[in-house]
Amino acid sequence: MSVTLLECSPAAVFSKIAVPFFRIAERLTRIVGGLLLLVSSMHASVNAQPASRPNVLVIMADDMGYSDLGCFGGEIRTPHLDRLAEDGLRFTNFYSENMCWVSRVAMLTGVYHRTSMFEGSIHPRCVTMPEVLGDHGYQTLMSGKWHLAGKQYRIYPGDRGFDQFYGFLGGAVSFYWPAYLTRNRTDVQQEAIKDPDYYITDAITDEGIRMLRESDAGKPLFMYVAYNAAHWPLHARDEDIAAYKGRYAGGWDQLRQERLARMKQLGIVSDTVALSPRNENVPAWDDESHQAWQQRRMEVYAAQVTSMDRGIGRLMDALKDTGRFDNTLVFFTVDNGGCHVEYEPDRKGDYLPKSTRDGRPMRPGNLPEIMPGPEDTYQSYGHGWANASNTPYRMFKKFDHEGGVRTPMIAHWPAGIEAKGKLVPAVSHLIDIMPTVLEVTGATHPNKFRGQDAVQVDGHSLAAAFRSESLQDHQTLFFHHASGKALRHERWKLVAAGGGDWELYDLKEDPAETMNLAKQRPAQVKRLAKMWESESARLLARAKLK
Repeated sequence: MSVTLLECSPAAVFSKIAVPFFRIAERLTRIVGGLLLLVSSMHASVNAQPASRPNVLVIMADDMGYSDLGCFGGEIRTPHLDRLAEDGLRFTNFYSENMCWVSRVAMLTGVYHRTSMFEGSIHPRCVTMPEVLGDHGYQTLMSGKWHLAGKQYRIYPGDRGFDQFYGFLGGAVSFYWPAYLTRNRTDVQQEAIKDPDYYITDAITDEGIRMLRESDAGKPLFMYVAYNAAHWPLHARDEDIAAYKGRYAGGWDQLRQERLARMKQLGIVSDTVALSPRNENVPAWDDESHQAWQQRRMEVYAAQVTSMDRGIGRLMDALKDTGRFDNTLVFFTVDNGGCHVEYEPDRKGDYLPKSTRDGRPMRPGNLPEIMPGPEDTYQSYGHGWANASNTPYRMFKKFDHEGGVRTPMIAHWPAGIEAKGKLVPAVSHLIDIMPTVLEVTGATHPNKFRGQDAVQVDGHSLAAAFRSESLQDHQTLFFHHASGKALRHERWKLVAAGGGDWELYDLKEDPAETMNLAKQRPAQVKRLAKMWESESARLLARAKLK
């Protein structure tokens, strides 16, 4: 621009001298600038290699039913998860195991728990996602429920690949004063005592955000955020409970009908799906004698879920603030279906404080004269509401009927998912999370681990769905834990509860398992039972130490 002004100047003599000078200076500036740009580009290229690999955030909720989330047909307010679903994918035929710890070990290793569960923790020949990704340059962070510490609470997340950990080691805790609350390997229960506003759902979010903000911006990260919401006890803040006042006055029968209608509208289930019968342990709502108390139980449960959703929204904001949001693959899922357990007044456990932080005695048990929610209570939401949470499916946590193992799953990745808001009907499982993560990060599963042959994954990658490609169903899924055992093979489901006889269902025609075909098709039952036995033997054989 300076040269142009000089060329237009009336001072001709000065122009003759100045123009050549400025042209030379301009050329030198362009040369130096080009060299600086080249160096900058080379530096950016070197730094871009790790940054181009996606970050991975796995969020797992605890003991929630298939239809609880708004984006899966529920009335519970989950705007942040709904937004992730709207901009990502919903997997509508996704399976967990039927209880907390076995689902967590299957997810972290990609291996059925029948092999990967070892003395209350992770099998020594199974490799976890943080162990693989840590070896490939990832930071590995965890906030929340571990539940894989072994029988003596001696195995920490840091022993299985996590660089940082905040959370609790067991399977259940008070939301206000969690047992075995730990930061890395240090007991920090005093932090909950000192903070009168402490609430574990918020603390899990806060610590996750702290780890995100303190992480190395030049390295990709893997983060596992494991909320204990909405596992019992029913603990929630007064203002969150108040937001649901009166919402459940219609009872569980009406709620199941409303949810199924919304699920059909959303396409979560087909228009032909029938509602499974009300569980035999649940009375008709009109016959329920403690309706006010029952409503309060569901109000607190819903408040727990909404509180978790609010925390997830804050995590997404932290990803945006740190420039990681667009290239972060987020999974949200649940460890099993809604939990029917009725909490008894005389139930004991090391997770149950003997008193509140300010010295008041605890009042445990599902007692209708005590409204749940405060710190001195310990209750669960029971058969009726768990039956509604699992709409339209049968049974609950601990069982391998669809209500115990069919769970919602959301995948969100702005930079890597092409179709937004799509439903993915392919039959898939928690064991598929690890192979998916390995594919998108470019990491490889080792053949050897700690001097032994590493157990290879049972799952397969879901990444084809991210590219809008056809995703193949699992032809066969195996289940066996607690009060259930099952085999899903193609359209057929063989399942038994509590040591009972095998039942047979055609899930293509009857996804809610309402018509037992075992007597009509004994040959099919026999064939699938042999498959189940063979798979069980294979998985147990792999679990033997070498």
